[in-house]
Amino acid sequence: MTDATTPYVCSPDLTVELRGPVLWLTITREERRNAMSHGVLAGMAQAISQAQADRSVRAIVVTGAGSKAFCAGADLQNAQAFTTDYSEPHGHLAQLLRVAKASYVPLIARVNGACMAGGMGLLSMCDLAVASSHAVFGLPEVKVGVFPAQVLSVLQHLIPRRTLVEMCITGEPISSAQALGYGLVNYVDEDVDAKLDWLLSRMLDKSPAAVRRGLYTMKKVEAMAFEESMAFTESQIALFTLTDDAREGQKAFQEKRKPVWAGK
Repeated sequence: MTDATTPYVCSPDLTVELRGPVLWLTITREERRNAMSHGVLAGMAQAISQAQADRSVRAIVVTGAGSKAFCAGADLQNAQAFTTDYSEPHGHLAQLLRVAKASYVPLIARVNGACMAGGMGLLSMCDLAVASSHAVFGLPEVKVGVFPAQVLSVLQHLIPRRTLVEMCITGEPISSAQALGYGLVNYVDEDVDAKLDWLLSRMLDKSPAAVRRGLYTMKKVEAMAFEESMAFTESQIALFTLTDDAREGQKAFQEKRKPVWAGK
């Protein structure tokens, strides 16, 4: 069990780095086009889970080393690319996607190059995404006789179904401009870091408590029917108003000054 006092752990395949209030998770397998290893997946899951208890972390950036690839998916040079133990019901990628789904710290994909196969899962598990203009996106699994099964769980609601079917059964990639048009990413820019910094600056001056509780609320209502959603959210709004940040935000508005967030 880890907590906020436990240092974040790096590995040869994954760099975990705190840059101020932002936790950076960088796949460092540039020679393999940042293909996912089981160590990468387990390390990401551990870091994201640990960050939930670390109130100093306001956002998590997921990216790959270099400028050629965000993540090329599973490492097909590994004979156990998709599982290490067939008797284990939960695989590493599935566990990572579960942890990301439960995260109340915003996840941002910095897509710095090719985003393929399982890499599309990493992209889709994030709440926001910024892509380089030269990035390409694809689900080429059919070309090697498999299918993007787990990825569908996080991707299927992000882009139009006909587009998704075409990508899955042809394996052909799309451009960053197409990804933007389909709503797969928020922004595309020649300077991906400048755009990422701009996006982070618009997030980090907002209420940490509102963002944390807000993501919790958004993710809970996604699977609810309308009446269930309304019952849940009408109780949630009352809880929002009881936070220190809500009181400070309203007071700052009335006094025409910038709020000083406590994050509680």
